[in-house]
Amino acid sequence: KEPAATIVEMLKDVTSYEGEDAVFECRLSRETSQDAQWFLGDVPLQSNEMNEIGVQGTHHTLILRKVTLEDCGSISFKVGQHTSAA
Repeated sequence: KEPAATIVEMLKDVTSYEGEDAVFECRLSRETSQDAQWFLGDVPLQSNEMNEIGVQGTHHTLILRKVTLEDCGSISFKVGQHTSAA
């Protein structure tokens, strides 16, 4: 069984203006097959035309495209028992 990945680079708060993209980045201690999940408030995010979720090795990114006031809130990233929020 693989050891659990931990979050070594936490999310940073992002301020963006309506119509801009907001980019969130997080780095894990190791590559993992564990499910990593992004949330806006309590809502799990999927990769689609409004949200781009990327993984490159241990580097996880979330891009919220053309944000609106409705996108204002807490973004969190969860992997295993570990969570980071901004």
